[in-house]
Amino acid sequence: MNKRFFLKSLALTGFTFPAFENITAALHDKKHLPATQIAQDENFWEAIRKGYRIKPDYINLENGYYCFQPEEILEAFIKNVREVNYQGSYYMRTVQWDNKKKAAAALAKIAGCNSDEIIITRNTTESLDTIIGGLAWKEGDEAVMAEQDYGAMLDMFKQIARRHGVVNKIISVPNHPASDEEIVALYEAAITPKTKLLMVCHMINITGHILPVQKIADMAHKHGVKVLVDGAHAFAHIQYDIPSLHCDFYGASLHKWLSVPLGAGILYVNKNSIPDPWPLIADGDSKPLTDIYRLNHTGTHPVHTDLTILNAIDFYYKLGPERKEARLRYLQQYWTSKLRKVKNVAVNTPADVERSCGIANVGIIGIKPGLLAERLLKEYKIYTVAIDYANVHGCRITPNIYTTTAELDQLVKAITEMAKAV
Repeated sequence: MNKRFFLKSLALTGFTFPAFENITAALHDKKHLPATQIAQDENFWEAIRKGYRIKPDYINLENGYYCFQPEEILEAFIKNVREVNYQGSYYMRTVQWDNKKKAAAALAKIAGCNSDEIIITRNTTESLDTIIGGLAWKEGDEAVMAEQDYGAMLDMFKQIARRHGVVNKIISVPNHPASDEEIVALYEAAITPKTKLLMVCHMINITGHILPVQKIADMAHKHGVKVLVDGAHAFAHIQYDIPSLHCDFYGASLHKWLSVPLGAGILYVNKNSIPDPWPLIADGDSKPLTDIYRLNHTGTHPVHTDLTILNAIDFYYKLGPERKEARLRYLQQYWTSKLRKVKNVAVNTPADVERSCGIANVGIIGIKPGLLAERLLKEYKIYTVAIDYANVHGCRITPNIYTTTAELDQLVKAITEMAKAV
């Protein structure tokens, strides 16, 4: 295909190249302003929005599953695919691991940890299941978790229960806790001398509830219990250092809030805990037990995604972590504050601004979540996901930085109208 035909075909599909100049100019003009002020500047975020190719068929409020890339990152990804394809086996046999370690080191900077404590996996499920399935369980050992945890990890705990005779103790996290201490007490009440591992969400995926991980970890360690954290929705969403959470293991996905192409996640293991798990896929006996890379054998995988991690990190820092967090929190507070007092509406996310950020969940009393999601899409062209379990009954709403307040006004209008008709 010649260049002229290639460009013509792009035009026919509606493709436009990234508005790099718009993004750079918008950031340059606002750098001196506080993040909380920029969060409310719709003109600024409209410039950022121009860097995305957004499907016009519906308002996408389901970014929590997969935050698709802005065109800048997507173009870099395509370039990386072409380069790996161009070099072929030479690339795979020479520099793929060096480049992966460079990306891991850049991720360690975001995570605030040492580069020898973090590896790139394929997603959160792989990261956490490596620990859940890899510990040396014996019959009668116990594990503590919450019914609000992600299903894939709960399934892995069910498997080790069947396989090793492990007893799973499942608590329920309240949607509107009175305090951190209430949550810590719930986890502590489930711990016994037989408890080996406690898993906790940093940000509950179905409600956006941010849990007091450090306090939970400190409590668990007093009982001699290791702590595994599901950070799928927290990484590159809110700002924190993983070591400050005092956990032993931490997993996250990069295709969510860092906007890396599908196929990348992270696993953090505190240095003292690296020898504990067996690898999910064996890597021979050449690496010492203290080397985290013995847990990182996955066979041949899409290395162009690993390369694009660096491009996504560049975009993340160019936008600014503080600005991103402030915008996501502002958007969530913008719509939830308008609906919390509406009759027949239940917002299943804490109102305290420190207990949530971009994600929240809303339901209508008398309307099943599945039907609510269906009506939002059919009648109002708003795409969400229904949640109907673990004491959470509603639709998860996950805007992204390109989402406008006008789009959220449409959500508020839709929920209000449906709630009045119940």
